[in-house]
Amino acid sequence: MPSLNGRVAIVTGSASGIGQAVVRTLADRGASVVVADINGPGAERVAAGIVADGGAARAWTVDVAQPDQIRAMVDGALSDFGRVDILHNNAMAGSPLDLDVVNLDLGAWDLAMSVNLRGYLLGCRAVLPHMLERGSGVIVNTSSNSGLSGDLTRTAYGVSKAGVNALTMYVATQYGRRGIRCNAVSPGLVMTPAMEAAEALSAQDREIYQLSHLTPRFAYPADIAGYVAFLVSDEAEMINGQILCIDGGMLAHTPSYAQFLVAYGDRGDA
Repeated sequence: MPSLNGRVAIVTGSASGIGQAVVRTLADRGASVVVADINGPGAERVAAGIVADGGAARAWTVDVAQPDQIRAMVDGALSDFGRVDILHNNAMAGSPLDLDVVNLDLGAWDLAMSVNLRGYLLGCRAVLPHMLERGSGVIVNTSSNSGLSGDLTRTAYGVSKAGVNALTMYVATQYGRRGIRCNAVSPGLVMTPAMEAAEALSAQDREIYQLSHLTPRFAYPADIAGYVAFLVSDEAEMINGQILCIDGGMLAHTPSYAQFLVAYGDRGDA
């Protein structure tokens, strides 16, 4: 496992789900971490767990849609740890009113754009001056397969993630020659504890998703965290401006794949 000893990382949206797995993984590999989330008590619990395991962590309550709060978070990391080497923009907001284009609530659109896209821009703007001054730094953005393909609903979420993909490439292009790397991870279906506990997917939904998977199981937060830890490490020095799909192959096949699977079964051994 690549060592991150001496590095300082900020992970937003890290009180639960993918962000929690990422911040724990970075800490396990030696990084000092800022556990940042709008859920302050949740961030405190995660940070306390990391410290109890011998790591260096502090919690920070932040609404990533607020520029002043983002700047304060970065200033706090600099005050506590003296530097910021890694930013993982991972906070996310969604709404049940995020529907198809005709029927989606404009408030749901504004929420997705303010947190999922503008929040990532604000994070980049806050850390980049410090990274540029030192001549190095890594930013990883959490995107989604929803930003790479169309769907019947969650329009605002998908469009915000498409914007994240573009932002990733723009940051890499504008600052790559000055020592900055910026990449995005694009998960498909991830079985977070919240999704499993809430039974958010019916048996029929699971079957439909599984038909498009090229792997036998769905992803878990730890799967995403491992790739983020790799991307921020020195071993990934030649990876910049890329969108890495971590989706069990959901976007790797033709649209008719699932229908053929239902009609004829798995003929991979034929």
